[in-house]
Amino acid sequence: QPLLVQSGGGLVQPGGSLRLSCIASGISLDYYAIGWFRQAPGKEREVVSCIHSGGEVLNYADWTDSLKGRFAASRNVANNTAYLQMNNLKPEDTAVYYCASRPTRCLRWPREYGAWGQGTQVTVSS
Repeated sequence: QPLLVQSGGGLVQPGGSLRLSCIASGISLDYYAIGWFRQAPGKEREVVSCIHSGGEVLNYADWTDSLKGRFAASRNVANNTAYLQMNNLKPEDTAVYYCASRPTRCLRWPREYGAWGQGTQVTVSS
């Protein structure tokens, strides 16, 4: 059974950066994609970025002008850990951020992911 444990997050000022971590056990990132999602109060969970099992990154956030260029997934296979780098954060980025796993390829829909991290709060405020 996959287990994803998240760390990072917290309070950051507008314009700041954060990196979230997601340590995977029970699966190998060589065979599983890791998606990064976020959910703000009253809103649906949305995908931000994802890294395929082959290492290719799909930045869904780049499809939205307000998010473009600010979020990027990465990973360290040796440590079986995935990361989400977030730059130039804005108050509207405040949300609970989740990592999730699925076999091989990234998909944008949360329902396609079988295991989820516990979530971590990111608050962007001065």
